[in-house]
Amino acid sequence: MSELKERLLPPRPASAMNLRDTAVSRPSASGRAPLLGVDVLGLKKRGQGLRSWIRVDTSGNTQVMEVDKFTMMRRCDLPARDLRLLDPLFVYPSTILGREKAIVVNLEQIRCIITADEVLLLNSLDNYVLRYVVELQQRLKTSAVGELWQEENSQLSRRRSRSFDNAFENSSPDYLPFEFRALEIALEAACTFLDSQASELEIEAYPLLDELTSKISTLNLERVRRLKSRLVALTRRVQKVRDEIEQLMDDDGDMAEMYLTEKKKRMEGSLYGDQSIMGYRSNDGLSVSAPVSPVSSPPDSRRLDKSLSIARSRHDSARSSEGVQENIEELEMLLEAYFVVIDSTLNKLTSLKEYIDDTEDFINIQLDNVRNQLIQFELLLTTATFVVAIFGVVAGIFGMNFEIDFFNQPGAFRWVLIITGVCGLVIFSAFVWFFKYRRLMPL
Repeated sequence: MSELKERLLPPRPASAMNLRDTAVSRPSASGRAPLLGVDVLGLKKRGQGLRSWIRVDTSGNTQVMEVDKFTMMRRCDLPARDLRLLDPLFVYPSTILGREKAIVVNLEQIRCIITADEVLLLNSLDNYVLRYVVELQQRLKTSAVGELWQEENSQLSRRRSRSFDNAFENSSPDYLPFEFRALEIALEAACTFLDSQASELEIEAYPLLDELTSKISTLNLERVRRLKSRLVALTRRVQKVRDEIEQLMDDDGDMAEMYLTEKKKRMEGSLYGDQSIMGYRSNDGLSVSAPVSPVSSPPDSRRLDKSLSIARSRHDSARSSEGVQENIEELEMLLEAYFVVIDSTLNKLTSLKEYIDDTEDFINIQLDNVRNQLIQFELLLTTATFVVAIFGVVAGIFGMNFEIDFFNQPGAFRWVLIITGVCGLVIFSAFVWFFKYRRLMPL
């Protein structure tokens, strides 16, 4: 990986290296350590409009280019808003756009432009970008060996039986075009990255939620709140990738627009057909530059040109319709495979969210139970306070300044206490029975 970084980074002049070494050795005024790995020269060039791109061709060769935005727009025939989706200074949701000559891919860390001949990525030191480049090189080299083997087998079969030439020529290849292979690796990288983040979140979440159910504390609640915020953000990103793939699968026109190799072959075929017709006219002694009069032109040559043009147009239309249908099926199967992967990741996050919701419901039930127990205890205290207040009423009555014969009896005070206590117990028992009858407390 370090060798790939050194190979992909643009060469630095000696002045820039001395400036960077000085900046690293000299501490900043605020006392913070300087940012390591930041290319000051690259930032200056980006300020001038130039950006560093990694170019990967169909053979797997890599090249670092410094290209401005307008040159890239002309090179890939893209509008400015599509290049703005690849700007690392802005955060855009995941997007896959099919254009006339390119496919714009913005999937998590992978931001690239895919054409029929090359892949252009923004130069970055991110490990996921470097892994994408390495994986693309390996896939292209492997596919190049497979194409060579298939070509040799087809040549051998043609030598053996020339009657099956058309069958071999019309059969569809069992490998994907270049743009689909690059798109597949980008989808694989994005799905793998999101699935790994979902797995890490899942490993962290379940022990924390189990600890929260056993011990409800402010610290555990704060940790669960942060966990839920991360889960919501990750679910939104996974849902966006899933919706983007599903939208492509539902639109046959967009999928047909993304087959760049087929469109390039049709354009080259039509160009070669026009050149062959012009060469045929020149061989017949007709001037290409000068206009041909219909009176002086022989009718046989005009009839032959017309028949050739009609036959070529019918052949191109038939090939394009068959190729579009076939390519839609290839791309649809490719997208369907990664749709299943990203849907599985989304189901995993949905299950985790449901578990968090169940844990929150369980905690709320526990808190409601504690709250109900406090209310029941408060009700018993209120009832006991009412019973004790009866003794105060009796004491207030007997404490008035008047004389009766009951005060002169020796056991009068004892009987007053006994009768008041028995009345209080009866009243308290009546309240408890009423609470139980109305199911206000489980006694």
